[in-house]
Amino acid sequence: MNLDDLGWDAAFAEAFASHQAAGLLAGRVAIEDKHAYRVVTAAGEIAAKVSGRMLHQTRARADLPKVGDWVALAPEPGGERATIHAVLPRRTAITRQAAGGTHDEQVLAANVDTAFLVQALDISFNLRRLERFLVMVHEGGAQPVVVLNKADLCDAVAQREAEARSMAGAAPVVVTSAQTRRGVSPLKAFLHPGRTVVFIGASGVGKSSLINQLYGEEILATIEVREHDAKGRHTTAWRELVLLPGGALVIDTPGMREFHMWLAGEGLEEAFPDLAELAAACHFRDCTHTSEKRCAVLEALSAGRLDRRRFESFQKLRLELDYLAEERLRHTYQARRRAAAARRHTRQLAG
Repeated sequence: MNLDDLGWDAAFAEAFASHQAAGLLAGRVAIEDKHAYRVVTAAGEIAAKVSGRMLHQTRARADLPKVGDWVALAPEPGGERATIHAVLPRRTAITRQAAGGTHDEQVLAANVDTAFLVQALDISFNLRRLERFLVMVHEGGAQPVVVLNKADLCDAVAQREAEARSMAGAAPVVVTSAQTRRGVSPLKAFLHPGRTVVFIGASGVGKSSLINQLYGEEILATIEVREHDAKGRHTTAWRELVLLPGGALVIDTPGMREFHMWLAGEGLEEAFPDLAELAAACHFRDCTHTSEKRCAVLEALSAGRLDRRRFESFQKLRLELDYLAEERLRHTYQARRRAAAARRHTRQLAG
C-alpha cells in the first residue's frame, strides 16, 4: 500500500519528520472502536492501541485518534499489533458536541476533503437539520455536497430540490436514488484518487446503500426503515474508512439521532451566505439583527426579500452557538478550579 493512495502528501510528511527520526511509522486510522483501532500503513493494515503516556497526557477525548487521522505508531514484536504515540495535526475535522448532555467535542471524521450531507426525500426531509450540517462542515474546512436520496419515494422531487438549493449556497445539490442508481454518476464526479469523502446524515437516509452503489457491491450492511415515520436503526455501528475501486476513500458514519453543534466561526456565515451578504450592509458592524435601526437584514425581512423561517433558523443557531461558547468557558473555569484545589490538597498531604 502506497501512503499517497491514502491521502498522504508533503504537508503530512513534514509534520511526521520528527516521528520518523524517532523510528516510528506513519499510518491512517481506518476503524475506531473505543480505544481499539485498525490502522493502514505502507506494510498493510494493523491492529493498534494508544500508548499509556498519550492517554495520560491527552486533555480531551477529541485529541485522541479518530477515523481519518494520520498517526505515528510503533509496531510491537511480531508485527501483528502496534502502539500509537501521536496524532498528526488535522487538516480538517467534522465535529459536533458529544451526545448525552456533555460539553465535550466529538470528532466524527478527520482529514476529509468532501462531506456528502445526505437527506432522504421522504417524510424525514428536514431543511433545518440540513442547515446545521452545512454549518458544521463549513466550519470543519471540508467541501459540502448536499445529497437528496430516495428520489424514488418522493412525488415532489423538484420542489424539495429547489428548497435545498435555496439554502445550500455554493454547495452542489445532487438528487439520488440508491435503489434505481439515479444520481450515482454525478456523485462519482466528486471522487478522486487519494481524496476522502465522508457521508453524514440521520439514520435511514441511505448512506450505506449509496456507498455500496459507489463501490459496486454490497460491502456495508443495510436495513429497511419503518414506513410510518421513515426512521431506521443504526446500520453502521462505527466509523470506517473504505478504499473505493477508483482510488477515492470514503468514511461511513452512524446515523445521528441528535445533533448539537460544537462551534462556528466563519462556518455560520458560509452556511447562510444570503444573510451574510445582507448583514454587510447593516449600519452597525456588530448588528444583532434584532432591533437595531438601519439593519439591512431586518429591512429585507420586512420587505419580503428574506424568508422568515430562514431568518429565525439563523438567529436560533447563532444563539445556540453563543450559549455553547459560554458553557464551555464555564466548564473550563470550573475544571481549572477543581484541578487547582486538587493540587493544593496534594501539597497539604505531602506537607
